[in-house]
Amino acid sequence: MTTTIVAIDTPSLGDRSYLIHDGQVAFVVDPQRDIDRMLAAADCAGVRITHVFETHIHNDYVTGGFALAQRTGAQYFVNADDLVSFDRTPISGGDVVDVSPEMRVRVVATPGHTFTHLSYALEGDEPAVFSGGSLLFGSTGRPDLLGPEHTHALAHHQFASARSLARELPDATVVMPTHGFGSFCSATATTSGATGSTIGTERLSNPALTRSEEEYVAEIIAGLDAFPAYYAHMGPANSHGPSGPDLSPPLQADKAELSRRLHAGEWLVDLRSRSAFALGHVPGTVNFGLDGQFATYLGWLIPWGTPVTLLGESPEQVAEAQRELVRIGIDSPSAAATGGPDDWTDGPLGRFERATFADLAQVLHHRRVTVLDVRRVGEWRESHVDGAVHVPLHFLLERLGDVPSGEVWIHCAAGYRASIAASFLVANGHQQVVAVDDSFGDHAADAGLALVSERSGTD
Repeated sequence: MTTTIVAIDTPSLGDRSYLIHDGQVAFVVDPQRDIDRMLAAADCAGVRITHVFETHIHNDYVTGGFALAQRTGAQYFVNADDLVSFDRTPISGGDVVDVSPEMRVRVVATPGHTFTHLSYALEGDEPAVFSGGSLLFGSTGRPDLLGPEHTHALAHHQFASARSLARELPDATVVMPTHGFGSFCSATATTSGATGSTIGTERLSNPALTRSEEEYVAEIIAGLDAFPAYYAHMGPANSHGPSGPDLSPPLQADKAELSRRLHAGEWLVDLRSRSAFALGHVPGTVNFGLDGQFATYLGWLIPWGTPVTLLGESPEQVAEAQRELVRIGIDSPSAAATGGPDDWTDGPLGRFERATFADLAQVLHHRRVTVLDVRRVGEWRESHVDGAVHVPLHFLLERLGDVPSGEVWIHCAAGYRASIAASFLVANGHQQVVAVDDSFGDHAADAGLALVSERSGTD
């Protein structure tokens, strides 16, 4: 009997969860909070979930592990050294779990992403390792999420853990990480771009396996950049055994109710694309389109606990956003409305222009405008428009006063963050805002913009 591995992707958070089965029973590694996807996968395969494993106390999402175990009656395995307030099956490095006669799981202690991180090696003819936030494709999990006082020690642990996996596991072992597909839990902004890997492949290319310890630690620490503010709330939530999500439809709000909520300081979040938002939106609303890392950036910017009303083109769009938000612990939006701006207000609509880097280059030849770069520090240091004002998006709300009045052209790497920033500037009284909806890496230099690099300094 063969073993089948089903990967369940959460692209907006850059994560993967796994269902592993032998045709009869299954175990799960690092399930997201919306466990209905995992239950559906198990039902489709005709298998029963008997074991649920956590590689670590996650920092980037609310786990579904506890709720899934409660729902299915599965054993819930969490590191014995993790301080949690729920019943679990404690587990430690060196333990072996026989899930079934066909599936034997060996636990490997792999500290580095956290001090108590575990990886799970599936033994047999087709070996695999579920490496969580330890060994990623061409990278490793970042070591700074527990605070700067632990970063250096965890970086050294991460190096040792990667070496341990490479030493103990056969080259043919398939690497199955949880993070590294756009997740801010990765130590680098991008991983190798691979969709799969093995221990043998990583041995040839992963910095933790090709550099010296000193080189690796220096490189990983130098490459660290900001991570989402909502991460601070994930560890405590996961240590208390979070419940399953409430995905029931939110209260439907009419025009008067939307106006009341907006004036009360609630966030009215427009889920439409940035192009649709620029063409017309309810003044005061903010744009976090579902076509990008919606939950990551909304969770990063919103003051925690602020009520949220969702504005979508359809009930399905609102439901998708609601699902995204429960994954990071923003439960039960206070209200929702569907349709378009004319269905949400009787007043005049807000608008702003969209442009390309070629347009920006032409404008700079003719008049003086403010170029606002809202990318992160690492991106800015790599290359930026000479003379641009730099306010990373995650600092924008507290640094609105740093944005000059007058005509402001906003850009990021591809346009998504620029639209978010433009929506906030317009909502806060800026009259002349242009969002650059274009690829910085592909087109800024070709447009003739003067670019400079800055490899030192802090933000």
